[in-house]
Amino acid sequence: MSDSSVERQASSAEGSGAGRPPRVDGDRDPRLEGRVLRRVAFTEDRIAQRVRELGAEIAAAYPDGGLLVLGLLKGSFIFVSDLVRQIRRPLQVDFLVVSSYGNETVSSGIVRLVYDPQAVLTGRHILLVEDIVDSGRTLSRVIDVLKERAPASIEVCALLDKHHATHLAHPPRFVGFDAPNEFLVGYGLDHAENFRHLPYIASLE
Repeated sequence: MSDSSVERQASSAEGSGAGRPPRVDGDRDPRLEGRVLRRVAFTEDRIAQRVRELGAEIAAAYPDGGLLVLGLLKGSFIFVSDLVRQIRRPLQVDFLVVSSYGNETVSSGIVRLVYDPQAVLTGRHILLVEDIVDSGRTLSRVIDVLKERAPASIEVCALLDKHHATHLAHPPRFVGFDAPNEFLVGYGLDHAENFRHLPYIASLE
């Protein structure tokens, strides 16, 4: 997601302390720098299995036509790299970076493409890949911007969906997992740019 992970997930993490599962000790995993995780929500093996399933679903949904997979950075970069290798049909890959903040703390309400895809979008099937759908505000604006390029179609593939964005005119067609109401890190998701490289998805203590 283009917005800060702290801002994207902070509201979801509030009030989720009841019934906490056993902690994951950061001393056992040097990648955690001593931090303690509440739990591993999705293991490395479970993610790999679901990505294979998504790849098959996507290939079946696009039997023909030019397919362009667009990853929304930064959070989607690991997911995109694994996903495209499981889509057994011709495709191209590109990325985009967006900003919806007029200054560092307040949303401007306008999506600006910080990095514009180099690939031609006109007349092509676009699969926009997102790490996590939370409020959905930025995602909706990105889709509006991409529609101006006259693609043949636009669909969204999200690794995680918190199902908070019930207002979306264009909800994700492909979803990896329903996300718990916790602050999640790993497999591309970060906290202050840390933990993106974890091979699993976990919730922070």
